[in-house]
Amino acid sequence: MKNLTTYGITLLAIMHYGFTLAQQTPTYSQYIYNTMTTNPGYTGSKGHWTALAMHRSQWVGVNGSPTTQNLSLDGPVSNAVGLGIHISNDALGPVNEIFTNINFSYSLKIDRDGKKLSFGLKGGGRVFNVDFTKGITENQDVTFLTDINSKFFPTIGAGIYYSSPKSYFGVSIPNFFSQEFYDASIQKIEVERIHFLFIGGAVFNFNKHIKLKPSFFIKKPQDTATIADIAMNALLKETLNLGVSYRFNTSISSILGLQLTPRLHAGYAYEMSSNNPRNNFGTHEIFLRFEFKSEKKTFEPAKFF
Repeated sequence: MKNLTTYGITLLAIMHYGFTLAQQTPTYSQYIYNTMTTNPGYTGSKGHWTALAMHRSQWVGVNGSPTTQNLSLDGPVSNAVGLGIHISNDALGPVNEIFTNINFSYSLKIDRDGKKLSFGLKGGGRVFNVDFTKGITENQDVTFLTDINSKFFPTIGAGIYYSSPKSYFGVSIPNFFSQEFYDASIQKIEVERIHFLFIGGAVFNFNKHIKLKPSFFIKKPQDTATIADIAMNALLKETLNLGVSYRFNTSISSILGLQLTPRLHAGYAYEMSSNNPRNNFGTHEIFLRFEFKSEKKTFEPAKFF
């Protein structure tokens, strides 16, 4: 408990300065289950192949609100090498984007206690479509109301991921290229800035039946405001996960996860605005994760990250 308190105080101190929301890339409440899309160094780190399907509906009831669907598959191909693929469909207002990326990781063992340092690369592309005839915009400035049909942007990203049996930390750049994106706040096409992503967390045994996991996710677009999440999850008897996540100055989420079978895990999150709860439309996020474990591994305790 002393270590848990120290970790929490340190984490809050790091992230005490002004965090605001700026949506250039998809954001998730349950980012701890979607780590490969954040950092390619995580690819294959669970030690077996894992498939994940996730859907997010943001600001339900608002015309043109963001929706995202994710499919990913990753696993080890040797003791040191991991491979993965990630496909995402993201819609926001008049824009639809499809991301496809291949992930590669190479891991070095630091010691015999399970500490590893992994280096990851990802490559692929994004298909960008804008259709202003949908009418999902209030800005009628004809100088930018030009549709974009299936414009392709290449993607190259990299990340470093450190892990031990009880903690992890990673830093990554999801794309080294500055490319066009749709800025919903001003309803026009802008140039996307390079993002720096930071993730981290630790697992503590509260007692023999409960594990606690504080975690954080920081997204720092170059020359713009930072987006930051902190979360606390509790795993009960390796089966039920209950958690809460807070995105600074933006939203708060409640998280529910259930290990349905030794191989199948399901999760749900509900996110609401922390700025104006009276005018809250709510956000829903669900996922299913299937782990291709051997029969022997299905009886091992669940890895909490």
